[in-house]
This record gives sequence, structure tokens and C-alpha cells, in this order.
Amino acid sequence: MQFTIALQHDAETSWYVGQLLESPGVISQGRTEAELRENLIDALNLYLEVQRDNTVMRYENDVFERVPLIV
Repeated sequence: MQFTIALQHDAETSWYVGQLLESPGVISQGRTEAELRENLIDALNLYLEVQRDNTVMRYENDVFERVPLIV
């Protein structure tokens, strides 16, 4: 799966800041573009984990099957 980064480089601090266009809640920064990309992947994984946990809580009184989806 591919995502698009809205990337900004701050000339004063030399830091890179990015946000995933497909998931605006995923924002991070890094000293280099490579570090920013790594940090965005970490932020996306954390975001998805929280979303999953919140959804599972909604179903806690229901019987449901967990089925993997590989993208």
C-alpha cells in the first residue's frame, strides 16, 4: 500500500514535517526526510492500533470473528 506525504522542510531548523494525506491524524517530524518517513510509519502503526482497540471495545459484548486482511 502506498501513502502520500504532505512534506514541509523548515529552513530555519532544518527539520522535516509530514502528514499523511490519506490519514490526516498521522503527523510526524524528523531531522532528515528518511527519519521523517520512519517516524510516519511508526505514527501510522500507533494510529491503527488505537483505532483497532477502540473498535474492539465497541464489540466487547458481541461475538465476532477476527479475520486478517493483508494489503
